[in-house]
Amino acid sequence: MSGVIPEAVLTIAAAATIFTVMLDLGLGIEVREIARERRHPGLVARALFSALVAVPVLALVVARAFDLPRPVEIGIVLMAISPGAPVALRRTLDAGGHRSFAPALQILLALLAVVSMPLSMAALDELYAGHASIAPWQLAKQVFIAQLLPLSVGLSVRRACPVWAAKLEPKLAKLAKYLLIALTLLVLVDVWRVVVDAGPRVVLAIVLVTVLALTVGHWIGGPEPATRTAVAISSAMRNPGLALLVATLNNAHPAIIATVLAYLVVAAFTVIAYVVWRRRRAADATAADTRP
Repeated sequence: MSGVIPEAVLTIAAAATIFTVMLDLGLGIEVREIARERRHPGLVARALFSALVAVPVLALVVARAFDLPRPVEIGIVLMAISPGAPVALRRTLDAGGHRSFAPALQILLALLAVVSMPLSMAALDELYAGHASIAPWQLAKQVFIAQLLPLSVGLSVRRACPVWAAKLEPKLAKLAKYLLIALTLLVLVDVWRVVVDAGPRVVLAIVLVTVLALTVGHWIGGPEPATRTAVAISSAMRNPGLALLVATLNNAHPAIIATVLAYLVVAAFTVIAYVVWRRRRAADATAADTRP
């Protein structure tokens, strides 16, 4: 499926943006802070349940309730079983998400996707009488290059040269912000027709899945607002890179790939509303704390 923007240009832009975003995040995070999250196994387990189990189930229920065409249903469910969106961590921290729990959760989701996705696909093969499959090493390669490698480089630089990392991080953060804006514009130019062609029922179904994912993640994210935000956003934002990898390797129907792209755009804008709300709540809480 070809869009307005040449595929090579979009691929390079996406790779450069994600690498820069994850490198910047690594520069701003303390390894010791991430390690401390081992003290909260219950919260971590609930967050993983939300992202890996609850969201796929909700997506399947919503797709069936809307009586969507089978390729569209598969596209929505494929996105739902693809956790660990690289930009989710950036969105989480921008919305006031917990600065140590959110990175720990992102890393766990990226690692567990290598196991959870083949298992989910095996279950979906039974449901749809299909034959889709993917080798765990193919998923591991994508996760490592897109997320774990730049994040690890950033963490290592911060640990080895904290002063240099502190000087570099604001500049890299600004670059990452501009790259994200540019990538968003490129994606919109490339797939706006896909979203329009998807039709209102498909768009509404994707919005509902995303809202339900945000709601469940927010509800089970614990009493602390920052962890609630982290679980909600990591549950709602899915990884289009993994979904498209599975679709491409299995010669998926064009409608499945179109649905994955539509899901990417619609879910991103739906999450923005939640991010704005969490920012306002955090600002109100800070203002209340500073009042005499």
